[in-house]
Amino acid sequence: MPLFDLPLDRLRDYAPDVAEPADFDEFWSATLKEAAAHPVLGDVRRVRTDLPLLDSWDVTFAGFGGDPVRAWYTRPAGVDTPLPAVVEYVGYGRGRGLPHERLTWPAAGYAHLLMDARGQGGQYGSGGDTPDPHGGALGGPWPATRGILDPHDYYYRRLITDAVRAVDAARALPGVDGRVVATGNSQGGGVALAVAGLVPDLAALITTAPLLCDLQRAIEITDAPPYGEIVNFLAVHREAEDAVRRTLAYVDGISFARRAVAPAHFGTGLRDNVCPPRGVFAAHNHYGAANGHPERPTREIHAYPFNHHEGGEAYQVRRQLTWLSALLHGDRTA
Repeated sequence: MPLFDLPLDRLRDYAPDVAEPADFDEFWSATLKEAAAHPVLGDVRRVRTDLPLLDSWDVTFAGFGGDPVRAWYTRPAGVDTPLPAVVEYVGYGRGRGLPHERLTWPAAGYAHLLMDARGQGGQYGSGGDTPDPHGGALGGPWPATRGILDPHDYYYRRLITDAVRAVDAARALPGVDGRVVATGNSQGGGVALAVAGLVPDLAALITTAPLLCDLQRAIEITDAPPYGEIVNFLAVHREAEDAVRRTLAYVDGISFARRAVAPAHFGTGLRDNVCPPRGVFAAHNHYGAANGHPERPTREIHAYPFNHHEGGEAYQVRRQLTWLSALLHGDRTA
């Protein structure tokens, strides 16, 4: 993929005005209040992984509408002291898979909760275990378009609510010291960014190539999925553009970023047409702008000029580990 977006010097200053619905805060406050009426932690069951250095549990917690959401909880074996928790959200089309697949964070000494994505898991990876019982609203067949004609019906209202509840679930699990970090790549990065805007006491945000950023522009400059699924929907439902754009305004990562207060670490590939870099930079540049504090939260971004949606991969993960260790432990020896 050749370079198609703004040059890096312009991306560093790219901070578009994003029109927010007048009831944006009320919409999310009411949504989360409704979800919080359900006790968060359900079943927590130890599972065998044949990895003697790690312990894992199969967790069920109450997400949107009280629906059961599955997750894997993993932590270093034999460590009795409470640990910070890293809550991780998965990419588009992926489910939580198997408990031994995502081991970077527990291997680094953190408690780790990997949340399943409701109604996903059938496109790649090792599957998912969480159905989406609310997926019948009008819209296309894929998550990006399910219920897209009304923000109350939209798939990402449910998934983002699940993600906030996953933070509550992590804090309720044994062996977590109360500090929670939200992280993810692509869809997972966009969901983690939303969590940062909705959870005021998050310890940190680590997001790479976040989906759902600068949405109004994204559907105009790329037709790669999942944005391409919205484009295809509008190509058929030509009269639905106003309704679709209204719905997307309730889940734009820039609006969440403006409300965030936690320290943040971003990454993007400059040739990424799946999650265009302008959206990532826009979220980074707006981050913390509306939090009411005199100083913006600490944030940094790393761009990879010759990479597509894979971004920095292991190089970026190394940077994340070092950054988080310095933030939470005051050192740079991750």
